[in-house]
Amino acid sequence: MTQTLDTAPTAERELIERLRALTEVEVAWSDPFGHAQGKRIPSAQFLDRARGVGFAFCEASLGWNSDGTVIDSLRLTNWDGGYPDVYAVPDLATFRAVPWRPQAGHVIADIVAHDRNPSLLDPRAVLKRVLARLASHGYTAKVGVELEFYLLDPDGSPFQPDIHAYSLENANALDPLLTDLYETLGAFTRLEGIQTEYGPGQVETNLVYTDALEAADDAARLKYAAKEVARKHGKLATFMPKPFSEHSGSSAHLHISLWRDETPAFAAVDGAENELALHAIAGLLEHLPSITLFGAHSVNAYRRFAPDSFAPATVSWSRDNRSAAVRSLVDADPAATRIELRSGASDSNPYWLVASALAAVVAGIESRRRPPERGDGNLYGTGTPLPESLGVALALATQDDTMADILGADSVHDFAAIARSEWQQYLGHVSDWERRRYLASS
Repeated sequence: MTQTLDTAPTAERELIERLRALTEVEVAWSDPFGHAQGKRIPSAQFLDRARGVGFAFCEASLGWNSDGTVIDSLRLTNWDGGYPDVYAVPDLATFRAVPWRPQAGHVIADIVAHDRNPSLLDPRAVLKRVLARLASHGYTAKVGVELEFYLLDPDGSPFQPDIHAYSLENANALDPLLTDLYETLGAFTRLEGIQTEYGPGQVETNLVYTDALEAADDAARLKYAAKEVARKHGKLATFMPKPFSEHSGSSAHLHISLWRDETPAFAAVDGAENELALHAIAGLLEHLPSITLFGAHSVNAYRRFAPDSFAPATVSWSRDNRSAAVRSLVDADPAATRIELRSGASDSNPYWLVASALAAVVAGIESRRRPPERGDGNLYGTGTPLPESLGVALALATQDDTMADILGADSVHDFAAIARSEWQQYLGHVSDWERRRYLASS
């Protein structure tokens, strides 16, 4: 039945008015590794189909790797099942105008199967599952996402050579691209700010601290928009975690707090972490080696874990100390007291990254253990090393039954199977470095 302005629920009236000015709507979802996928739908057809079964697409697109190779060893979708349709059902609360296409809108969708149950391959559904588990304990989560990436020439070389972080001069040298990026992200996400980072053409974007699902939605949108803005200027925005051997890597940091009935649940006691915050930190530390995969799915991401790199190298926690994997940021303002997880890579899928971090927090709440003594000083040589490679991370992720239970065993299995295909391709490739080093000397 066609919606009209008079018959639509109040919450949809503004959307219907906005649709009249548009020619199309992007119905978007995320593939396993966080690439923006979707369909462009004529705006006149959008609401009827959005309120019906949704928008059908092939389930195989939820089961492929970085180069689009479908992985047939998955439990949830494979050739034995025929790769059926699934349906993108728009979450109308996520509707935004597309800043770089004035007559287009954008809406994020949840993915459901024929039986209308959430697809276990949908990264957004994985996050919702964890949030439901957290809610069963009486808590909601707020998350602030920091994403770093490089702005480069199309051939991958820097077009701005200086590496001074926070430099307004470097920021000016990145214009007009950087100003366009700021304005676009400000219209498309809950942007808090942009600054130059510690690499040539590297920037950091900070998103507003908000509801965990909205934070992941914003991060997914940010990655999509950054690439489009750069492309419009004839440049490349890359979220590759370590594009240069000699320069800083790019990370995805999460600032996490829990809330109960709109009250901050991490409020400090006598200037120190309360019991709930300690349980959350303990859960993150205990499961950090096994959740690293979900924030670092590429071979390249593991090149970041090195001493003196501003990325962590060990399972460690401290207060305001950037050599630790987990920072406990105790503030006089209870609403600002939070935990920062620093292990995520810039190319991570935001839904999997946030879901896995919160799954570890849930595990900490349920086990009620306390963390080891907090570290101080340079912690790069203190604690268990983070996984040294994607292969090690895969082994650890698939052995953690607690995380499989909270995230979903089949979802974890299939994400790991897709990531394993990246590792297998890497192991089978003879690199230029190997040929230069060994061809004549062997």
